[in-house]
Amino acid sequence: MSSTPILEETLIKRSQQKKRTSPLNYKERVFVLTQSRLTYYEGRPEKKFKKGSIDLQRVKCVEIVKNGGMVIPCQNKYPFQVVYDTNTLYIFAPSNESRSVWVQNMKEEIRNNSLIVAKFHPQFWQEGGWLCCGQAEKLAPGCEEYNLFGDISRKPLPPIPGDESKSRRPPPPPPPVPEPAAQEAELQEEVVIALYDFEGTESQDLTLHRGEEYVIIEKCDVNWHKARNKYGEEGYIPSNYVTLKQPDNLEQFVWYCKNVNRNKAEDQLRNEGKEGGFMVRDSSSPGAYTVSLYTKSLGDGAIRHYHIKETSGSPKQFYLAEKHLFSSIPEVIDYHKHNAAGLVSRLRYPVNNQNKAAPTTAGFSYEKWEINPSELTFMKELGSGQYGVVRLGKWRAQHKVAIKAIREGAMSEEDFIEEAKVMMSLSHPKLVQLYGVCTQQRPIYLVTEFMELGCLLNYIRQRRGSFSPQNLLSICHDISQGMQYLEEQHYIHRDLAARNCLVNDSHVVKVSDFGMARYVKDDQYVSSSGAKFPVKWSPPEVFNFCKYSSKSDVWSFGVLMWEVFTEGKMPFEKNLNHEVVAMVTQGHRLYRPKMATPQIYDIMQLCWQERPEERPSFTQISLMITDELEADELNS
Repeated sequence: MSSTPILEETLIKRSQQKKRTSPLNYKERVFVLTQSRLTYYEGRPEKKFKKGSIDLQRVKCVEIVKNGGMVIPCQNKYPFQVVYDTNTLYIFAPSNESRSVWVQNMKEEIRNNSLIVAKFHPQFWQEGGWLCCGQAEKLAPGCEEYNLFGDISRKPLPPIPGDESKSRRPPPPPPPVPEPAAQEAELQEEVVIALYDFEGTESQDLTLHRGEEYVIIEKCDVNWHKARNKYGEEGYIPSNYVTLKQPDNLEQFVWYCKNVNRNKAEDQLRNEGKEGGFMVRDSSSPGAYTVSLYTKSLGDGAIRHYHIKETSGSPKQFYLAEKHLFSSIPEVIDYHKHNAAGLVSRLRYPVNNQNKAAPTTAGFSYEKWEINPSELTFMKELGSGQYGVVRLGKWRAQHKVAIKAIREGAMSEEDFIEEAKVMMSLSHPKLVQLYGVCTQQRPIYLVTEFMELGCLLNYIRQRRGSFSPQNLLSICHDISQGMQYLEEQHYIHRDLAARNCLVNDSHVVKVSDFGMARYVKDDQYVSSSGAKFPVKWSPPEVFNFCKYSSKSDVWSFGVLMWEVFTEGKMPFEKNLNHEVVAMVTQGHRLYRPKMATPQIYDIMQLCWQERPEERPSFTQISLMITDELEADELNS
């Protein structure tokens, strides 16, 4: 292939951050496109030094990037992306015309590639997440269909600026002027709707009122966005308090209950006890939805579950009753509010979570991690553990929190303070939120979300005999969702057990103390070699090589499931730690609890596979548990 330049121009590239610790920066580079490679150089066009090169045969996608209201911190404001191998290179052009020329020419060169993707991400990867779809895995499949040429597949390429003589093809006519609507679409503001009230705690925050609309100005990180209200006031808001305003976004509707499984849906509908009470929730199949409906017409109060079905043709239509097809799920729900049409009742009364407490935030405000101890009020003691005493408290006399005073000598403090900054950025509905730390005095304080019903181990022991197998499986489901998030963040817990999970007053179970075992000085966690681990929850690779991974957490999760289904028994209760090591190494495993079905015990045994690579991921575990929870769902 010819090495004659097709295009050459000084553009700006963003660092590719191939490692999690790589810095984010923007640098001017001279880009040169040939038939076979995209190469970029440091310096000036007349005197340049090669910095990187991409073989065009490895390119999977070239496309414009929509910035979604994010502030671009460099002088060139027109981004496009080159996706190759497992990397995405973001390049910033000085004008829309320059960007169009580069994108169209590169698309022409890769048109015959076999690696072209079916879907791509139209917005940036930023601060550990995709701004377009919120996925937290960098290699997650795209969220928008990718059409290599779209409407330009048969249109001639525009002339190359500066030097048509270098082109291998005759000068084509100029590109068509973009439609005003297309330009508007790219510059369109991102509008969100508040799901919860938020009273800002700092002057930099913006107050949110549930149901009102806001414009996103900048996505500072995954957990905090800068927004503007209808009065033009600007400030920071927690990203999990708002949802995108779109016709097909169910989160903006009062009847949609995200992350509610069958068991919890039935509990909520029975507690409400209203004829025609209903909710729409995620089904066991990803991307599918179920209507759960309560009626007294069948006797004592019955619940039926109906899958919202889709037609296979295009355009796609949705229905609960086959004769009544609609173009969207909200239209289906609106119809059945007025017509039972085959259901046991009309959808009379939406039952939802939105009147419950708002979710936790990652810190009390944007980049507020260090908490002034004078802002804390200490109340009753909740307990003590390997770290020190835990007390109920209040922050600024209004927010209930748990305050852990780290006993001096109980942990490697300097290392932990660094780790705490990472831990505070982790935010998920099934993780106990770390709000902040007090590190300017001793003892160090950790300020976390307060969980009213305390430790899971005590919770199930105190209520022994009152749980159904579905209740116990629902507990495991909560924990699997929290662990799935940690797995996606490449974060290892190291000490997953019932004692390290907590329960709130809504009976939601959350994972706590993730990552802290590394910093504890406690004999319970020390083996004969000096390595720290809780023996009865640990897999062979931890016994033998102190090798931790998400798959060692999976083993521990299997033991935790066993704890839950025995309602709080000690695993290997008759054996000492060194005996457990020998037994597990020889292939011995915990017995099946009476309350666990063979299918549930199968999940535990999968977690206890000797080879880590043969254990399921937490994503797979969460799906398996969901399948068990929904096993008899079909129109039951």
